[in-house]
Amino acid sequence: MAGVTNRAFRTLCREAGASGGFDPGLYVAEMVTSRALVERNVESLRIVTFGPDETPRSAQVYGVDPATVGAAVKIIAGEDRADHVDLNFGCPVPKVTRKGGGAALPWKKQLFTDIVREAVRAAAPYGVPVTVKMRKGIDDDHLTYLEAGRIAESLGVASVALHARTAADYYSGQADWTAIARLKEAVRTVPVLGNGDIWSAEDALRMVRETGADGVVVGRGCQGRPWLFADLAAAFNGSDERVRPGLRHVAETMYRHAELMVGYFDGDEHKGVRDLRKHVAWYLKGYAVGGDARRALALVSSLAELRTLLDGLDLTHPYPGADAEGQRGRAGSPKAPHLPYGWLESRDLDSQFEARLREAELSVSGG
Repeated sequence: MAGVTNRAFRTLCREAGASGGFDPGLYVAEMVTSRALVERNVESLRIVTFGPDETPRSAQVYGVDPATVGAAVKIIAGEDRADHVDLNFGCPVPKVTRKGGGAALPWKKQLFTDIVREAVRAAAPYGVPVTVKMRKGIDDDHLTYLEAGRIAESLGVASVALHARTAADYYSGQADWTAIARLKEAVRTVPVLGNGDIWSAEDALRMVRETGADGVVVGRGCQGRPWLFADLAAAFNGSDERVRPGLRHVAETMYRHAELMVGYFDGDEHKGVRDLRKHVAWYLKGYAVGGDARRALALVSSLAELRTLLDGLDLTHPYPGADAEGQRGRAGSPKAPHLPYGWLESRDLDSQFEARLREAELSVSGG
């Protein structure tokens, strides 16, 4: 997720997930563009730089040009920067889809095929598995996920993940888990993972039970709840144990998060603590924290100030139950996807779109 799943937050999730004594799972880095990696953009290289305790290391690549994606994957695999590469074909944001990228791209069947083929080919000599994450399609009249899943499977990906919404759905409404079940029926030789509306361990268990998915992918559900992974690990290991943190635990997690962010930004305290601001509302969802305190925390600029503000809360407040759970992060309403003019007229990619596609890689690393 953009600006969320950086190294600091992944460390926090891993620490919380491992606390239950179970395998905490796989934590994927923020999306980075293939073009930026090939050009060795400093911030993009930071995104695919992992901590010594991160195993396996998982990088997520976005791209629209097969040769550039292949070159980027070769950099990641050949320079031992990650142990796994995930290809993102699920981004629904207008700045990407209006140029034919993200969730719009699988509509161009041959382009999708060529990108996946080049990524798998580039990673193969280094033994690095490649996976694919996608959406159902552009909208309900232009679905691509079954075809794309079969193509990816035939090209040797290690797994296929489906966010069970279309680009038009954005993050609105409820995810269509029946689509995950249909994909599981279509893709038989590699694992199929389900994504969409996993807000609790019970949601994850229900998704697997209802769809037959081999596992789940969590996105917005972990925002402000890094301990969700401890719940997931426990649930999939047959345990009823769940993390139900009081406000004291939440406050200590927030401070730990800030410390990790400062380290991520090479000791720049202001930059690290400032990055925490967008997490404040997620952490405090459901807890009895007044508006003044929330506003102050959302403007915090130093570790000392953060410590003072957190210590000033009523840290005896217990876990608020359902009020702290459920949907978080962006939702909104369905919206017509922004696409290049004439994009839906053909499944083939002609020369008029090639320049626009390459522009789709600009300024979207981590986005």
